[in-house]
Amino acid sequence: NHFTLKPTDQEPDTPLARNVDLKPEKITNSTKAGTKFPVGRIAKFCKQGKYSERIGAGTPVYMAAVLEYLTAEIIELAANKSRDENKNKITPRHLMLAIRSDAELAKLF
Repeated sequence: NHFTLKPTDQEPDTPLARNVDLKPEKITNSTKAGTKFPVGRIAKFCKQGKYSERIGAGTPVYMAAVLEYLTAEIIELAANKSRDENKNKITPRHLMLAIRSDAELAKLF
């Protein structure tokens, strides 16, 4: 007892009823790498920056991961500073205090 849809059983709004080809969803490099930062845009900037004649495929992925990690670290420290002052928003001052209070970030910036 197999149930098969006849053309008259389909609703007119479904793609099958309108004979529309379903395209597969596009998967970005950022999705493949598991980062929120744009891998493609970073690759474009690396190529435009003339840092090297050739840029490897892993370079923008690694850079996106490093930038995402640094951003998350700074935001976490700044959120702690804003909570210390009983504030709900992170201000530029909280960012500055967070960077200056961390020895490694202070050395980096």
